[in-house]
Amino acid sequence: MELILAVTIGVLFAAAAYLLLRRSIVKMILGIVVMSQAVNLLILTAGGLTSGAVPFVEAGQTGLSPAAADPLPQALILTAIVISFGVLAFTLAMSLRADQTVGTDDLDAMKGTDE
Repeated sequence: MELILAVTIGVLFAAAAYLLLRRSIVKMILGIVVMSQAVNLLILTAGGLTSGAVPFVEAGQTGLSPAAADPLPQALILTAIVISFGVLAFTLAMSLRADQTVGTDDLDAMKGTDE
């Protein structure tokens, strides 16, 4: 299972890098979204893939049982999803305003508007 996820993460990172290098702002935003999903999968895979019990501490215990899944990667991924949504909303708002001002989503055409 780890090998399949490693290949999937590699493909997602490659697709995100390709999209980030495009001239269109829309493709750049899609690259940011794909890269955030690849990072989420990377965190999940680095945390270890276990199909164990739920990560609850039983009454009278001092810690998680060894068969329990690690809750830290899940919490980090949840935080990363919220942050990536905020970055996506900000980027969409900025690209909409740039499109209204300049009239194009081509990054090379926007270079001449700096002056």
